Amino acid sequence: MTPSEAVARWLRLVVADAELSPYLIGVDLGRLSAHLIASLANALGGEATPDAGWGGLGLSEAQHRRVVDYLVGVLWAAELPEARIAQARRAFEVPT
Repeated sequence: MTPSEAVARWLRLVVADAELSPYLIGVDLGRLSAHLIASLANALGGEATPDAGWGGLGLSEAQHRRVVDYLVGVLWAAELPEARIAQARRAFEVPT
């Protein structure tokens, strides 16, 4: 699965989530998607740069964790190795 495919599946899950979808109203999903694809590609390639793509949406910590859990689920279903999934989780985890 390519980062582009993973992000497309990931965003579909987030958009379908009744609690999270209101935060995406007015958001340029194409631009967000492009940003997330680049960030995920970097994370899966071993670059441990934290991503702030979700940061400006006003999500609570619990909501942000759910967004990241959706990504982990997508990557797990794609049967990526656990080490690569952990890299992606770290890149998108809730900022502290």
